[in-house]
Amino acid sequence: MRRPRPQTIRNKLDVTDRAQVRLLKKRLGLSDAELTAIVGRIGNSIPAISKEAALQRAKVLTKPADVPAVVASVSVVEPVTTEAAATVTTS
Repeated sequence: MRRPRPQTIRNKLDVTDRAQVRLLKKRLGLSDAELTAIVGRIGNSIPAISKEAALQRAKVLTKPADVPAVVASVSVVEPVTTEAAATVTTS
């Protein structure tokens, strides 16, 4: 008797499937620890994991960098008009 192969659920992450976990980590740019933490908090829904990974990336990007606030003095040079350039070159 032939048994049908169990159908995978497309929008759920099977954490026991190494290939699926590896591909999701690569696609989202997550480490093992980050993926484990997200799955523990959110669950195994792939769209929810993707959304949480995007939120984590956004938090990292919005943090201000530790750059000292140094403002260099910039001298403002007025643009040279064509009339002024013509008088300078003919003289």
